[in-house]
Amino acid sequence: MDGDIGDFLRSRRARIQPEEVGLASHGRRRVPGLRREEVAQLAGVSVDYYIRLEQGRGPSVSDAVLDAIARVLRMDDTEHAYLRTVARPQRGKKGRTDRTPAPRIRPGVQVLLDGMDRMPAFVLGPRMDVLAWNTLADALSGFSRMPPAVRNIPRHVFLDPASRELYPDWTAVAAQAVANLRVTSGRDGDDPELSALVGELSLQSEDFRRLWADHEVKECAYGVKRVRHPVAGLLTLPYETLAVPGELAQTIVVYTPEPGSETAERLALLGSWATTGPTGS
Repeated sequence: MDGDIGDFLRSRRARIQPEEVGLASHGRRRVPGLRREEVAQLAGVSVDYYIRLEQGRGPSVSDAVLDAIARVLRMDDTEHAYLRTVARPQRGKKGRTDRTPAPRIRPGVQVLLDGMDRMPAFVLGPRMDVLAWNTLADALSGFSRMPPAVRNIPRHVFLDPASRELYPDWTAVAAQAVANLRVTSGRDGDDPELSALVGELSLQSEDFRRLWADHEVKECAYGVKRVRHPVAGLLTLPYETLAVPGELAQTIVVYTPEPGSETAERLALLGSWATTGPTGS
C-alpha cells in the first residue's frame, strides 16, 4: 500500500520527544516528536538518505540501517518486522496473482477444533476472515448464521452496530483489530482483497479511518476479551493465538477461561444450550 513507509515512520517519530533520546529541545516545534534530521543523526545515516527512505525510495536499504532506525524510534519486535517489510515491498511481490485462492481448512484442523468442546475456538485466515469454528465458538459468536462475505472480524467490529453492545470494551477491541490488520498489510500489502477491505472500511467507518491513520502495529497473540452474550451474560475470556502448522496465513484463536471460574461455568451452560437449542447468538 503506497505511502505506508512514510506514514509509519512519521507516526513513530511523533510519539518520541527529544528529551527522551538525550536531545535538547529548543523553542517551539512545527511537528510533534523527533525531526527527520534528528532521527538520521541518532541512527548514523545522512539526512538525505533518511528522507529518501521515508519517501519510499530506499528499496535497497540494509538491515543494519533499519535496525538502527528501529532502535532510535523505540520500536518493539512487531513494529521492527513491519518496518523491514514495508521498507522493501518489492521482495514480497514475486509470483503474486490478481486473485488469491480461497483458503482451505485441513480436515485435521477441524477435528482439532471440535475436540476443544470446553473452549470456543476458531480459525482466522488472511485479512482476519473466520474460516472454521467449533460448536461453542458458534454458540458464542454465531458464525454459522453470518454470510461468508461478512464473516470477517474487522467488518463485524466496524460495520455491525451490534458489535458495540457485544464488546463492553469496544474501543480497545477496535484498536486491536486495526493494529493486527496493519501487521497483515505489511506482509501482504499488494493483496488486492486486503486493499479492498481497507478501502471499504475506510469509506464506511470514521473510527476505522482514524485508527488506520495511527499506524499502530501489533499482533493479537494473546490477551483478554470481554463479551456480553445475550444468553450467557458477561464473559471474561482470556485467549491464545496459535499458528496452524504448514499454513502461514492461518491462526487458531482459542478462548481459555480459568477452570472453575464463573465464565467457564457460563460457557459450559452455553455449550449445553448449543447442543439442545438453536445455534448462535
